[in-house]
Amino acid sequence: MKRHIIAATAAAFLMGVALPASAESVLTVGMAAADIGQLDPHRATTTQDKPVVSWMFNGLVRFKPGSSSLEELEPDLAESWDKSADGLTWTFKLRKGVKFHGDWGEMTADDVVYSLKRAADSKTSSFASDYAAVAAIEAVDPATVKIVLKQPIPALLGIVANYHGGNIVSKKAAEAIGPDFKTKPVGTGPFALVEYKSNESLTFVANKAYFRGAPKIDKIVYRFIPADASRDLAFTSGELDVVYGRQDQRWVERFKKEPNVVVEVVQPSELSLFHLNRAMKPLDDLRVRQAIAYAVDSKQMVAFKGAATALPPVSVIPTGYLGTDEKAKLYPFDPAKAKALLAEAGYPNGVAIKVLQTSLPTMLNSMQILQAQLKTVGIDLQMEVVDHQSWHAQIRKDLSGANYYSAARFPVADVYLKQFFHSSATVLKPTAVTNFSHCDVADKEIDEASVAVDPVKQKELWYIAQKKIIEDVCAVPLFEQLQVWARHTNVDYGYQFKGAIHLGPVITEATTKK
Repeated sequence: MKRHIIAATAAAFLMGVALPASAESVLTVGMAAADIGQLDPHRATTTQDKPVVSWMFNGLVRFKPGSSSLEELEPDLAESWDKSADGLTWTFKLRKGVKFHGDWGEMTADDVVYSLKRAADSKTSSFASDYAAVAAIEAVDPATVKIVLKQPIPALLGIVANYHGGNIVSKKAAEAIGPDFKTKPVGTGPFALVEYKSNESLTFVANKAYFRGAPKIDKIVYRFIPADASRDLAFTSGELDVVYGRQDQRWVERFKKEPNVVVEVVQPSELSLFHLNRAMKPLDDLRVRQAIAYAVDSKQMVAFKGAATALPPVSVIPTGYLGTDEKAKLYPFDPAKAKALLAEAGYPNGVAIKVLQTSLPTMLNSMQILQAQLKTVGIDLQMEVVDHQSWHAQIRKDLSGANYYSAARFPVADVYLKQFFHSSATVLKPTAVTNFSHCDVADKEIDEASVAVDPVKQKELWYIAQKKIIEDVCAVPLFEQLQVWARHTNVDYGYQFKGAIHLGPVITEATTKK
């Protein structure tokens, strides 16, 4: 323990962040993961990374704490902004006097320009495709940034918000630290990272110079506890103040009965899709893909998860996004039709499909349900189960016949469609994102919608794209899963926790622990 305290103190001294006095307020958070993926905000994509990134970084604008609504975006590092009549030029006026963590100095327009260009570069960002329509990013003066677009894009503020590529990093720090930035990030947020213990924890201390005011919480310890039982025990025993809950009806019901515990089930939902690799046999045959779609009973999957945490899917985009077709025509559950299609495709005795699968319990359980459903019509999902990080790496190498993948994204159809269903996002390509199915049937509509000025026409194009993707069975929607978190009643986030665009509670300067 003494060694850990010394390490944290030394790290804090090096970063120029003062540790609080003896009566410090410490918030301990438990996450269902073995370790971080990484903390570079332009690379961080996994569930365990996103919440902590939100504690360390800001965007030009931000999602209002506790909300995932585009309509509630508010000023963050930018005090104000305006756009030209044609929607192609946006000008942002920055706050003055904002300090980066440690000794990395004051944030200026140069940091913003560097950060957004970094986010737009596939060599340094996982979100480069979001910035394809950006023609130029310029520093007009130290407190003014101008963004020029090739064509208008849906929700421009979304790509400069405190989410994914919109997070602003210190140019000096990122260049000096280099590849190690993924575990030594430097931002402007209310908390600064001072210690990382692999497979154990992250420790953050309050940024006393935070522009919104010094945080009321002095320190956050973010613990990695992959085992559900161990995490639950740590929470009920008081070792944890806040815990990542299981997306399970029984878990919610159980913890709602615990004394002095608040359970919060929040948007946005993660849509679980079964992506079918159209480049691999037998899934290159539309009839086989259709058979899988007809064999999936999403109602059964929702019932297994429970109505408190799961919703039936409405399309290949989650509910509530700008541009989601809430009345899309999905394939109905029809086992007889599935068997007939398999026979027509030349597989009257069934077919085997080899898939990689994460060992993460909640995802593995869902995949086992899907495996059982498909087995009844003669489709044998032969699963190779690997740890979560290895699974993420291997599916991006196009090694799996199909992928069960759950995700929430910035809530605009454009982003979800481009990342999962546009041919440019196909895995193994230089521009790869998360198109595991090699889908390319709706590129035209996705591209045209991106530049459509008329919002009615834009929505129409998004609807057509969804129809084509569903009919071609690039992916089968399974269910939507809401986010589940629990806290002891002595923790007050400082806002009403209704939404978690960062997949977890944003710990702000207003958060308290009694």
